[in-house]
Amino acid sequence: MKQELSDDVYDVLTMGRVGVDLYPLQDGVGLEDVDTFGKYLGGSAANVAVAAARHGRSAALISGTGSDPFGRYVHRELGRLGVSDRFVGVAPDLPTPVTFCEIFPPDHFPIYFYRKPKAPDLAITAESLDLEAIARARIFWATVTGLSEEPSRGAQHRAWQARNRREFTILDLDYRAIFWDSPAHATEEIGRALPHVTVAVGNREECEVAVGETDPLRAADALLERGVELAIVKQGPRGVLAKTRTETVEVAPFPVAVVNGLGAGDGFGGALCHGLLEGWDLERILRFANVAGAIVASRRECSTAMPTTAEVDALLVGDAHAER
Repeated sequence: MKQELSDDVYDVLTMGRVGVDLYPLQDGVGLEDVDTFGKYLGGSAANVAVAAARHGRSAALISGTGSDPFGRYVHRELGRLGVSDRFVGVAPDLPTPVTFCEIFPPDHFPIYFYRKPKAPDLAITAESLDLEAIARARIFWATVTGLSEEPSRGAQHRAWQARNRREFTILDLDYRAIFWDSPAHATEEIGRALPHVTVAVGNREECEVAVGETDPLRAADALLERGVELAIVKQGPRGVLAKTRTETVEVAPFPVAVVNGLGAGDGFGGALCHGLLEGWDLERILRFANVAGAIVASRRECSTAMPTTAEVDALLVGDAHAER
């Protein structure tokens, strides 16, 4: 897939999954009984880019689609939501991925990926990358999914070489077993990746695959020992922990009525990017990102559910007043 070169410097440049989410408009029933679906832009890397754009950040995505109607929809929707698609190539022989989910609030959201014979985002080659754009981006965000197959795996390592451990080179630990032949293989590839990134973000289960630890403090320490400078461990109902070599911060979750928990982590990620670029202290970043993720969890879809800065700030102000 050929991708365009760019002279732009992006605030946030993400690399990884993009596709179409087909989410049921009925809750509490299996897909076999669903009558109607909503169609949305999806994919973790795409969602993070959209989330960052909602906070006023210039954002672009490195990925791929098929040359089919869903692929045309993805390109159009990225532009509508403020994300550049200039690095989203088109693979004429591969279908654009489609993802379904089931919605059983508050905490059960089975997800079904249709990405065979190969997802275009896993067909990205090192030769197709705009290495200058990757090196110059203020934040470069990649995911563990991209390490599951070649040529995407080699492309991510080439991108990290171009970054040369520049500040805010972020790895989303985003482990999904369906994309891997074994957890051990994922652990091996994550181990190869961690020395090349400066920030790692994942939940407790993802940290277990990455570094063999589920306890948040031990997981954060293990990530720091592997070379990252900032480790963020999401703990679900226990909030989130962030650790550097000199600072440890933990904040409680922001309570909401959950509609669909999928995408909340991507909303957190885009807000994290915004806070890092603003230069906020860790506690402020985590509180802001927690609320952003909670807002997404209170909505049905993912990409179009990403909140604006004003929406997050309004809830933060309300929460501060409630604590007084």
